[in-house]
Amino acid sequence: MTVEGETKKTPNAFAYTPGLKIKKVTNIIKERKLPIKGEVLVKEGEKVSYNTIVARAELSGEPHIVSIANLLSLEPREIVDFMKKKVGDTVEKDESLAEYSAFFGLIKRFANSPVKGKIEVISDITGQCIVRSEPLPLDIDAYIPGNIIKVIPREGVVIGVSGAFIQGIFGVGGEVHGEIKILVKSPDEVLTADAISQEEMDCVLVGGSCVTLDALKKAVEIKAAGVVVGGINPTELREFIGEVIGVAITGQEEVGITLIITEGFGEMNMSSRTFQLLKHHEGFVASINGSTQIRAGVIRPEIIIPHKESLDEIDIAEELSQGIIPGTPVRIISDPYFGEIGLVSDLPVKLQEVETESFVRVLEVDLGNDRRVTVPRANVEIIEE
Repeated sequence: MTVEGETKKTPNAFAYTPGLKIKKVTNIIKERKLPIKGEVLVKEGEKVSYNTIVARAELSGEPHIVSIANLLSLEPREIVDFMKKKVGDTVEKDESLAEYSAFFGLIKRFANSPVKGKIEVISDITGQCIVRSEPLPLDIDAYIPGNIIKVIPREGVVIGVSGAFIQGIFGVGGEVHGEIKILVKSPDEVLTADAISQEEMDCVLVGGSCVTLDALKKAVEIKAAGVVVGGINPTELREFIGEVIGVAITGQEEVGITLIITEGFGEMNMSSRTFQLLKHHEGFVASINGSTQIRAGVIRPEIIIPHKESLDEIDIAEELSQGIIPGTPVRIISDPYFGEIGLVSDLPVKLQEVETESFVRVLEVDLGNDRRVTVPRANVEIIEE
């Protein structure tokens, strides 16, 4: 046992630190729920595919007010005598709701429905008719192929599948799926527009250290499903999205593609572990989601690659679950080493003073090429393999 303040170092020291997951094989569990009560369309034990609709609900249509009295030049109390429809009737768009005729048909006035829907109200006080448009269907698909392991009545399901799982640092765009296509030779290569062709339509394109704005526009043009790269220029990202990204959750952007950044902002080599895992599964279909939230409940962008492979080496998940130990792969998440990846080389027990003049626990990270840095333990995250 080591007393606080001693300089003795021990290989058994560790810190509990959340980290990005890079898993070759893991059990992936996804809960797919409707935002409102609806109907579940699948049963427990049933196999589903990416596009299988697992649950459905209906959102009430918008109410549309039609001023019958004004359109027919009548007093409000008179409109009932001229209505062609009654409460509860369904109507087509532009179908007549009420008609007025005078002088043996020489004068005619009409009040037509602005939408297809159902009549909810006819008021002889306001002289108005309310037509509610048809309900809007709200479908939830499976997102991943797998087995229904639980049904949540009237809400949704829980789906399970075995496969690879990779988390990114930042993303935009929602849930899509497509065949993985590696378009660069190494994790330090920039993905440019020249590397993208029409053959990559509906695919998830994998680059290296960065993606150019022209490449993103080309990916949208050929209708690729998504792009996965190590980094991106913040200025080009803002130009691509058309707005500044705040602290709110991303994933709802309508930019024509889902983008996942695995390392950080700027030109940053994709982690070799991530790159090799994606390269190993080239040709597989992946489900990706760019939704990201940094504060108030962390949400990471994700890449899911369903497969039936088994690990050919020891899975270190249990070791990582115990915290950081020497040899643990980590990513630094603060300046001046933001995005750097290395291996923990030492875990000093004694608190050390940092730039803020506070004393914190630190660790030493070997970044390779004879580079070793000391950073607060709170400024790294474990990379699970």
